[in-house]
Amino acid sequence: MVKMTNLLSTLHLNLLTLLSNLFSHLTSLFFSLLSLTHALLIVLGFTRPNQWEPPTFLDSLLYSPLLHLTTNLYQILLFLRGHPFHPPPHHSRIRVVCLSDTHSLRPPSIPRGDLLIHAGDLSATGTFDDLQDQISWLSSLPFRHKVVVGGNHDCFLDRASSIHRTRGQKEKRKLDWKGVVWLQDELTTLEFEDREVAGKRKLNIFGSGWVRRCGGDDFAFQYDDERPPWEGRIPVETDVLVTHCPPKGHRDLLLGCPSLLAELWKVKPKLHVFGHVHHGAGVESVFYDECQAAYEGLVLRTAAVEMSMLKRWFDFQGLKYALSVLRYGLQSVLWKWIMAGPGSNNGGVLVNAGVMKGNTGRLRKGRGTVKVVDL
Repeated sequence: MVKMTNLLSTLHLNLLTLLSNLFSHLTSLFFSLLSLTHALLIVLGFTRPNQWEPPTFLDSLLYSPLLHLTTNLYQILLFLRGHPFHPPPHHSRIRVVCLSDTHSLRPPSIPRGDLLIHAGDLSATGTFDDLQDQISWLSSLPFRHKVVVGGNHDCFLDRASSIHRTRGQKEKRKLDWKGVVWLQDELTTLEFEDREVAGKRKLNIFGSGWVRRCGGDDFAFQYDDERPPWEGRIPVETDVLVTHCPPKGHRDLLLGCPSLLAELWKVKPKLHVFGHVHHGAGVESVFYDECQAAYEGLVLRTAAVEMSMLKRWFDFQGLKYALSVLRYGLQSVLWKWIMAGPGSNNGGVLVNAGVMKGNTGRLRKGRGTVKVVDL
């Protein structure tokens, strides 16, 4: 009887071991096939290799069908709503030309304007010589004022990063800015000729190069998500905000900073110029209203760490945000086109001013590569 019990116990253990090994092999085979399928989809161009490449249709659809559809709806509503603000009447407009992420290259054609803004990543290597060359080029351009912020590749501008890059050897050379204004957590007020009334117009410009951590210690101006630097830092009188980091959910989909987005709602600048995410280049209106709040609420909810793929696919709670986007967006469009409402004129423009063609190391070509906004 005892021998029979021992035999059964041994058989039971062997069976469990066999099943465990079989499950382990099947799991390994499943993930191997999944990796192979993903690699094949990348080669065929159906999915992107990493988050810094532009998402394909399949990427967006698989990530969250609801967010994909709502984003397209939101962009259509923004188009129908038209301009978020109008420059002041009876005053000369200030033409702002926006650049970002040139990475030591020079766009062959820069539109004329009054103010040139570069939103960071002037250089590719972050060295003194590389930065000085870009500054000299910017200084030579025919603008009344030129304003720049640093980016994560502009290592020489960040003392901590520079020390790391030069292996502890202090760099004694100083950059010659040649009239170019570099801002790092600073506000500057610039004056422009107002030809309509023979006077002056002023713009308050705040700039900062901080960016969410995306690399090693040799990168510049990085911060951890647990300690964002934005709260209370941007003055409320800011007309133009220049950062390297994008706000969450606009021109970047999911790579921006939610803390920076929260500050935008407090300050509501007329123009926010940024870069960093090359594939997000473009211009987008913001109205700081219920429609925008609902869309951003869906973005932040979908991007939450605890949201699994299954929850993103069947997000019935998120459907309330999507319906709010539709409701408030249609109300705004109807007010504009049927009731001929003037709007609040309290909106603004977001510009991802990147000029790089994705991560190819080459500049994009064609009209509209360099963004222009009239204030």
